Amino acid sequence: MVALVALLGLVAGRYVRALAGAFGDDPDDLRAEGRAALAGALRTVPVPAWPPTVELATAAVTALTAWRAGLPYVYLALAGTALAIIDWRTFRLPDVITLPSYPILALSLLPTGELPRALLGGAALAAVYGLLWFVRPAAMGLGDVKLAGLIGMAAAALGWPAWVLAAVAGQLLGALYAVALLVTGRAGRRTEFPLGPFMLLGALTAFCVGV
Repeated sequence: MVALVALLGLVAGRYVRALAGAFGDDPDDLRAEGRAALAGALRTVPVPAWPPTVELATAAVTALTAWRAGLPYVYLALAGTALAIIDWRTFRLPDVITLPSYPILALSLLPTGELPRALLGGAALAAVYGLLWFVRPAAMGLGDVKLAGLIGMAAAALGWPAWVLAAVAGQLLGALYAVALLVTGRAGRRTEFPLGPFMLLGALTAFCVGV
């Protein structure tokens, strides 16, 4: 099963590449950009580009997620990979991907029997990030708050220890990256960097540990 998911992830990675590459830094019309990005991704021929870094990364993330957490989490692995790439490139987490992911993820988690806890976990982590955003709006964006809800849903479905690990690991990985930038002199104390990829890595950590 894991090998099949990895193969499907390799194919899906081509669509992830096309979707992620269609978003820019500061579009004039967010809705038009989103429609064009989705339409362009659907027209993509599923042949890996060269070098196939995105395709291989997508295959690895989806296979690892399916192996450690289960098939209900594969959708978040695919959407999360696209969001991580977009956020790293543009400092944005587009609503056109994040918001529809809520009902899709809820349907994916329904067979687990843990949907009520997942919804509670999503609301709780979104509330935590919402508070952080309210206190320091310069430190993160509302896109991070919306992403936190998705991560909270998926992690809570695995259990509250996984929820705590996903929440803490995302912040810790982001902090370690910031320290590394400071130590190497590549950034100052006010340098901004996208938090979304580290939040998603924290979620992947929780999936892999399977606490």
